[in-house]
Amino acid sequence: MPLLEPDPEALRPGTAREPAPDRVTDRSAGGTPEPLRSELTALLGADKVLWKISDLVRYASDASPYRFLPRVVLVPEDLDDVSAILSYAHGKSRSVVFRAAGTSLNGQAQGEDILVDVRRHWTGVEVLDDGARARILPGTTVMRANATLARYGRLLGPDPASAIACTLGGVVANNASGMTAGTTRNSYRTLASLTFVLPSGTVVDTADPAADEELAHAEPELCAGLLELKAEIEADAELTARIRAKYTIKNTNGYRLDAFLDGATPVQILRGLMVGSEGTFGFISEVVFDTLPLDRRTSSALLFFPSLTAAAAAVPRFNEAGAIAVELMDGNTLRASVSVPGVPADWAALPRETTALLVEFRAADEAGQAAFERAADTVVAGLDLVRPAASVTNAFTRDAGAIAGYWKARKAFVTAVGGSRPSGTTLITEDFAVPPARLADACAALLELQSRHGFDAAVAGHAAHGNLHFLLAFDAAKPADVARYDAFMQEFCALVVDRFDGSLKAEHATGRNIAPFLEREWGPRATELMWRTKQVIDPAGVLAPRIVLDRDPRAHLRGLKTIPKVEAVADPCIECGFCEPTCPSEDLTTTPRQRIVLRREMMRQRDGSPVESGLLDAYGYDAVDTCAGDSTCKLACPVGIDTGAMMKGFRHRRHTPREERIAALTAKNFRAVEASARLAVAAADTVGDRVGDAPLQAVTRLARKAVRPDLVPEWLPQIPGAAARRLPDTARVGASVVYYPACVNRIFAGPDDGDAGPGLSLAEAVVAVSGRAGKPVWIPEDVTGTCCATIWHSKGYDAGNRIMANRIVEAAWGWTAGGTLPLVVDASSCTLGIAEEVVPYLTEDNRALHRELTVVDSLVWAAEELLPHLTVFRTAGSAVLHPTCSMEHLGDVGQLRALAEACAEEVVIPDDAGCCAFAGDRGMLHKELTDSATAKEAAEVDRRPYDAYLSANRMCEIGMERATGHPYRSALIELEHATRPTLP
Repeated sequence: MPLLEPDPEALRPGTAREPAPDRVTDRSAGGTPEPLRSELTALLGADKVLWKISDLVRYASDASPYRFLPRVVLVPEDLDDVSAILSYAHGKSRSVVFRAAGTSLNGQAQGEDILVDVRRHWTGVEVLDDGARARILPGTTVMRANATLARYGRLLGPDPASAIACTLGGVVANNASGMTAGTTRNSYRTLASLTFVLPSGTVVDTADPAADEELAHAEPELCAGLLELKAEIEADAELTARIRAKYTIKNTNGYRLDAFLDGATPVQILRGLMVGSEGTFGFISEVVFDTLPLDRRTSSALLFFPSLTAAAAAVPRFNEAGAIAVELMDGNTLRASVSVPGVPADWAALPRETTALLVEFRAADEAGQAAFERAADTVVAGLDLVRPAASVTNAFTRDAGAIAGYWKARKAFVTAVGGSRPSGTTLITEDFAVPPARLADACAALLELQSRHGFDAAVAGHAAHGNLHFLLAFDAAKPADVARYDAFMQEFCALVVDRFDGSLKAEHATGRNIAPFLEREWGPRATELMWRTKQVIDPAGVLAPRIVLDRDPRAHLRGLKTIPKVEAVADPCIECGFCEPTCPSEDLTTTPRQRIVLRREMMRQRDGSPVESGLLDAYGYDAVDTCAGDSTCKLACPVGIDTGAMMKGFRHRRHTPREERIAALTAKNFRAVEASARLAVAAADTVGDRVGDAPLQAVTRLARKAVRPDLVPEWLPQIPGAAARRLPDTARVGASVVYYPACVNRIFAGPDDGDAGPGLSLAEAVVAVSGRAGKPVWIPEDVTGTCCATIWHSKGYDAGNRIMANRIVEAAWGWTAGGTLPLVVDASSCTLGIAEEVVPYLTEDNRALHRELTVVDSLVWAAEELLPHLTVFRTAGSAVLHPTCSMEHLGDVGQLRALAEACAEEVVIPDDAGCCAFAGDRGMLHKELTDSATAKEAAEVDRRPYDAYLSANRMCEIGMERATGHPYRSALIELEHATRPTLP
């Protein structure tokens, strides 16, 4: 064991608590039992079998209110693996559930036996027919697929609100739709073909002309059974009419019985049945979509009405005018949304009866947009709109910022209600559909039902399609609360079916919570046909038992998860999974959601239980050490949770008092530390030049084993040499800004200039290009020994962080003459550190000084202040960019692109660009983290050559050079090169 290995006990909750009723029992503490573990390891290989208790717990939760512990989690790489798993399950009478993003809201992604992760190795988009179609693997998110298609002016029809995280396999399996898809743009209508694996292991490609012949040979009983069901349905005119009627509105409850009417052959029937089957009929390994035009010209309005009735009456008029989306928000939703940043504060005083419609039109060109706007104005002229708050305009706009604000307000529904729910409560997101003409009555009835059962009354939804959403929060640990939820569900289902003849699930799919009510909606005849369909396709019941079909009338109450209180920063988590695709450690260890899920399970346990101990043993590396701390999870999270901050807090808790004192000493004596670091880098570079990198790597690896991997960096060949001891000479008199070179740029040299050897340093480039633009900068003489404090902040050294945070703010206030001049910082992470992250650690006096500072990232300075005054003399043919996570936080990616577009004829940001996870020195402490985080982006970059590889943070540039083998450098160095009048 390393000398300074942290004690897992430091993270033990240690709070007085009662064990939760749904805690993982002690008998599961050992993880996957034998012989299941060894048999699957022999079948697939050890790297594809996740068996530790921490693995099982982190996969036990999804975005739903349910939680089921799998016996084992498998990570197949290809169809052979999937077929082997299904064959094993058949032979051993076991069940299998497939899981991709885990964003399903009704427990579809949870299993109690074999759970199969089909996200990690199942991503990719192949554009066909110049964008008219796209072949997509099931683990690809909707947002990622649309990013690729956007280059061709196309997009997918389904547009669920979870597009940032949900994957196409799940979208098809649930027939998820969204704001604009309705009944005409969903998966059922826009899917060209799909490839799937049946429970028997048979692979079917519905695009193959020989598919029916091959299926008949491989599965004669299945084919006969499907055709028999088809004939039976078609012979029943009343049933046929009922099926057709059910799909005139959005409906994802039960199986798509209209597949028997729309498909002529077994393969065609299966193609329809697989859509919305929720993993109960097979594994969807590939989908081919017919794409739709991406109409880029958008006009939107947020219109306010005096009542639900008035708003609902306007919906069909906008539909007739060609609106692509008409979204409804009732008064309670509007008022609750003010807790979300960016939503107008004056909505808090809106009258209770106020209702708003977000209406959007999209067109391909100016003529089409103008025509839509004329039609919209005609509709508006006939409406009785109100202006109950000063922020209300009731006008259509083309302004992208205003439109983004409208959609933020619409999506604030979940953010506001979910984030403000009482601690310890489970959140359920429900949806249903009614005939659009009954929309107002349905809203009123739902609000009354919510109030009567003691739930917050609020409703929002896709009004254009009669599709409404609402949230329920209750404490699953309290029997009375569970009974209240049950009573609500009984009345809700009766209301939707009996009064409105609606769909109990419009786009979220049946899942576990509506399965007991399936017959209530469809009736016994249709429901029995669904059971028979399942028997024909999966006679052994291997796939996803109890997820769509369940005869237990109380199945919706089984497996409800408690939500024990955890650290305040993470306590509002609704476990939606939106954070996961942004997380650098997603494919290595854990995600932000999983880090919180694991923590919650610790809190469910009695103190000192075997399960708690097992979770703690794994948590240090899986959760704390391999968190990059980039906090991009916060940007993706609908309730703004910064799991990175929680991990930094845990790092602090693991520190001994001695370690904290040493960290504080390094902050106090950072001038000497900085000089020593530069000398060490120079010495290592010299040694490397003489004997190669291998000895340095060997020495640092030994030191890491002896001391602690999270304290001693490993030497990497990509680490540059030392920076010059002296910074460029500048003058304070006449300076436009104060220029602060970050300590990383004072320690490490810039990239080499090809065969010419050392190139211009970043500081030299900034000074030169600023002077060239007539806006000279001044570098204070005493910047040495100062830092943005991120070094200490990222590692959880609070005392050192506090020392340096106050030092840099005091120094910056003096340098800038009390904030008179802007402070320009040349590393985006340091800009973020000084502008935002230091604030909680400042004294009250220094917070006042900080408020007077204007901290500007060098990208913004160059793009907005320098570029307009520069002449570009030469450009590269192409440039690929790596936007850093700090740029995402600061909103500076646009400025990075602007600089690159001035320097290169073609500029590309990879679709898979994300945080590189180098995170200062974390890429040297855990290089496997950076390797995993950059794998997809690097693969995309390496598909073709570029003339320039650009970013704006030295450590990120090192990380990307390690990942791709190409020398990344700052966009400001490229700008200096492009605008230099003469080259040597």
